[in-house]
Amino acid sequence: MFGKRGSDDGNRFTPEFRQPAPAPAAPAAKPAETAVLAKPAPPPPSGTLGASAAPVRRAVEAPPLAPEPKKLQRQKSETYYDTKSQVFAALIDTIDLSQLAKLDPESAREEIRDIVNDIIAIKNFAMSIAEQEELLEDICNDVLGYGPLEPLLARDDIADIMVNGSRDVYIEVNGKVEQTGIRFRDNQQLLNICQRIVSQVGRRVDESSPICDARLPDGSRVNVIAPPLAIDGAALTIRKFKKDKLTLDQLVKFGAISPHGAEILKIIGRVRCNIVISGGTGSGKTTLLNCLTNYIDREERVITCEDSAELQLQQPHVVRLETRPPNLEGEGEVTMRDLVKNCLRMRPERIIVGEVRGPEVFDLLQAMNTGHDGSMGTIHSNSPRECLNRIESMIAMGGYTLPQKTVREIVVGSVDVIIQAARLRDGSRRITHITEVIGMEGDVIITQDIVLYNIKGEDANGRLLGEHVSTGIGRPHFWERARYYGEEQRLANALEAMEKRAD
Repeated sequence: MFGKRGSDDGNRFTPEFRQPAPAPAAPAAKPAETAVLAKPAPPPPSGTLGASAAPVRRAVEAPPLAPEPKKLQRQKSETYYDTKSQVFAALIDTIDLSQLAKLDPESAREEIRDIVNDIIAIKNFAMSIAEQEELLEDICNDVLGYGPLEPLLARDDIADIMVNGSRDVYIEVNGKVEQTGIRFRDNQQLLNICQRIVSQVGRRVDESSPICDARLPDGSRVNVIAPPLAIDGAALTIRKFKKDKLTLDQLVKFGAISPHGAEILKIIGRVRCNIVISGGTGSGKTTLLNCLTNYIDREERVITCEDSAELQLQQPHVVRLETRPPNLEGEGEVTMRDLVKNCLRMRPERIIVGEVRGPEVFDLLQAMNTGHDGSMGTIHSNSPRECLNRIESMIAMGGYTLPQKTVREIVVGSVDVIIQAARLRDGSRRITHITEVIGMEGDVIITQDIVLYNIKGEDANGRLLGEHVSTGIGRPHFWERARYYGEEQRLANALEAMEKRAD
């Protein structure tokens, strides 16, 4: 049925798809070859097949390669690093580290600068004043701070710092990843800085324990994976927090949520809905969770459970708990599930879990179900519906052999609102869904969207254009809860304003 008929080889000449090209001027070097290229092949006689008349196919060009990432800092020369190594070695031989530890940071910095200036003068290094100042600053950072990372940590516009071995340092600015010209002296210096960071929170990273989660004093999240697992030297990732804590009003200015959408989120936080914030890596889940906690009443007792303490709550009555990895003997581990269970004995009014990854989700749902209204947590998922599926999967991971319908009834009775955050392809972060969990029909969980983010296109600079729109729900499922807290009028006004804007 699908074979060729007769002697037809399927290679028919189709002149209508090609326009004959004008004959180019023949170069003197290859006249015969040019003549062949310039003359279009004549069509074969009717009823015959011309083997030489097959159409010439246009070559398919490969897509252009991605441009090399621009380096934001000037690359320093090898001579500079050689000089720095010599000065640093002489400094370590000269300085009394025990006495230096007794000084405050500013005095210690001045002491180091004086000694380094003397070393440069004695060894007679040929350096300009600018190079000498740069060397002084680098060595002070190496001794007292985090070495080459210090200038990056000082910048407030950087969201992530990614170190891939001693020679490659990348940063994320405005949602885009860029390479810097910063490098470390060697892999050992990088590992020493990683150990300095994690030791401040009582953790360690070495060959026997090569993976570590930690935090900086300002709450920034740190992950280290060291050799032998990291082949090209230690890999260090820092999720930086801004010095000025973000609020929902600032998220409105950035376009992450509309003003009326932010008003709905404030009401959701105020009336003690149980909230799950869903999103992918780097979508802004923790930032949004921090923003929502601003609307918790000041007299409420809040307990937070995290792998590394990042949340920065402003309330006076907050207890912060943090998990603990096992020691060298493999003992002493305290898991997230242990913390959430212990929370229930601490008379919490709200429980906030920084990130739900496993069976602790069951204990969190139980807490939400037993009088701890207004509890919150974050989950990695790409949509509100997928978030519910992941909750079911994580409960199954805990070894619970409950019927699927029972698990879904627990979820429906616990979770009130799912807020979906997303990082779009232009690097911007948006709240894309505010979704209610309203009940069950048979074995299916029923949800309804209150607010959605519609993408309309993009501008000349490649930035996505869109707006937050109401789905027309005039009275959400948590309306009675809003009435109980006296917030129903504000809620009605915000929903009505979004509907009018949509019209």
